[in-house]
Amino acid sequence: MCAWAAGSRIVARVTDANVAGGTQIPVDDLAELIKVFDLGEVVDRQHLADGLMNVNWRLDTPAGRFVLKRATDVPIDRLRRNLAVLPVLVARGVHACAPVTSVSGDVIAEVGGNGYCLFPWLDGEHVRGIDLPLSQVADLGAHLAQLHEALGSAAVELPAVPASVTAPVTEPVRAMEKADRLAGVVAVRDVGDAFDVAVSTALEERKHLLGKHAHLRPESEIPAGPHGWTHGDFQYRNLLWADGELVAILDWDRLDIRPYAEEVVRTAQVQFGVEGAFHLERVSAFVAGYRSVIPLEPTALVDAARRLWWKRMTDFWQLEFHYDRDDRSCDDLFLADEALLHWWTKRLDTVERTFAGTS
Repeated sequence: MCAWAAGSRIVARVTDANVAGGTQIPVDDLAELIKVFDLGEVVDRQHLADGLMNVNWRLDTPAGRFVLKRATDVPIDRLRRNLAVLPVLVARGVHACAPVTSVSGDVIAEVGGNGYCLFPWLDGEHVRGIDLPLSQVADLGAHLAQLHEALGSAAVELPAVPASVTAPVTEPVRAMEKADRLAGVVAVRDVGDAFDVAVSTALEERKHLLGKHAHLRPESEIPAGPHGWTHGDFQYRNLLWADGELVAILDWDRLDIRPYAEEVVRTAQVQFGVEGAFHLERVSAFVAGYRSVIPLEPTALVDAARRLWWKRMTDFWQLEFHYDRDDRSCDDLFLADEALLHWWTKRLDTVERTFAGTS
């Protein structure tokens, strides 16, 4: 994460008097952070309210405008490792943004039991994938491939990539058990709301899909195609555009080793699988842009598409957030993913041919 444009995110003024607990910077933490990052003072601070996981603020200071992030969704040591990579990526031409270092030279400030990092503010917009013209869609695919190449450079000091990786395939019975458990949780709630009603119906429909299509699940836990270090969440909420150009790739919490095709397909799904359908023309342009830099074999892309479809079929993470953690921040994602899953399942072959470039 580097910065957000105020015009493209929901921005809420933060004061000590009117903010709910999770979005307020503790007064003692703020005072310490001013010292740690040598900011002088914070003239104004605004909560960036549209994030899904971590908590972020815009800070106006005599030293400039910054984004402050409180990490809640990644271990501090891993985040410190990931952020240390960013200056090297910037030097290699990747549209990343190096964090501001503390007076002690650290990229993380551990204050009040929290981990904070600071980035320069950069103006731009978060543009949904379906709102990008096709030329920018193809460019985005090329940017992802260039990022994979840069992360594979010897100059980037990350742990060595193993000779092989595995991708566990959830058994249908296990997915059924999850669906039944969650259905039971919904059923015993004293006062259900509209989301509970939608979930109850969705879980019954999901179990029907699982029973009908279980034979189409991936057969092997060995994914096809090359693998290496990947961003992990390359999608519009973490991409900043200005004047038709990509200016920043944000939020490096999930940097990890994966099949390259997995990230290509997941990015395409989040970017262009919206409003209950894949925008297949954009999927095709995005994949072509990627393959203009890294020529992934069609078989790897088809394999990754099938694996992601099955993962969506057997995964209930948004409901686990809602019912197990009382975290409702991802409710809309569940409803959107559920609509897409039904559309995707009916057109499984068409989607896979699109990823393969043979449609």
